[in-house]
Amino acid sequence: MATFVLVPGFWLGAWEWDTVAERLRAAGHEVHPLTMLGIGERAKEATPETTLQDEVADIVGYLRQHRLSDVVLVGHSGGNMPVTGVADAAPELITRLVYVDTGPMPSGQGTIEFNPPAAQEAQRQLVADEGAGWLLPVPSFDTAADPVNLAGISEADLERMRTLGSPQPFRTVTDPLERPGDKLPVPASGICCTFTPEQITELAAVSPIFGLMTQLELHHLPTGHWPMLSRPDDLAALLGEIVK
Repeated sequence: MATFVLVPGFWLGAWEWDTVAERLRAAGHEVHPLTMLGIGERAKEATPETTLQDEVADIVGYLRQHRLSDVVLVGHSGGNMPVTGVADAAPELITRLVYVDTGPMPSGQGTIEFNPPAAQEAQRQLVADEGAGWLLPVPSFDTAADPVNLAGISEADLERMRTLGSPQPFRTVTDPLERPGDKLPVPASGICCTFTPEQITELAAVSPIFGLMTQLELHHLPTGHWPMLSRPDDLAALLGEIVK
């Protein structure tokens, strides 16, 4: 049996993993879903100075406080950067990284650089206009506007995303992760949802953003960007298979 630590992406707290965590525990695994620094019930901890490295230190602190080792560290979406940073900082605690519809970024780049320049500028403008200059507002989570990423999510869960989501400290989006090298320090898997493993290989040939993803043991779970809400049973089963 494995010890899973589940890290959400931007805006959402540990609750997004509820069903997956329940299924994994029923299968005999130890599971720790986390809410990131400054989000959800921890929103009051956010400041304009909240950084990506603060997130990394927060997770490492949690692992050490709870005396966790041989951890399967799972990062969804924007959780890609902190989990990579944790593996670099404390590889002795991690037995495997799992990236859910995301992947490691090249050293010196921030998560925002996954987006094309126009989208990056739009985010910066949104932060300036609606986020007091340091918070990325919660999206509308409107299926009409974003049918691919929100595919398969029930209206009840979409409403939870809207009401329980918290603005994201923007430095955690823009801060680069300076890494000691391009090789990941522990074994790593990727679960592709809104793209296929074949597409990753094709994109890696033309964009360094996708280059490190070719190091991952890739799996395909076709659904939207939040599989823990759209296909939680299948995601839990796949995580269980990955650690066998």
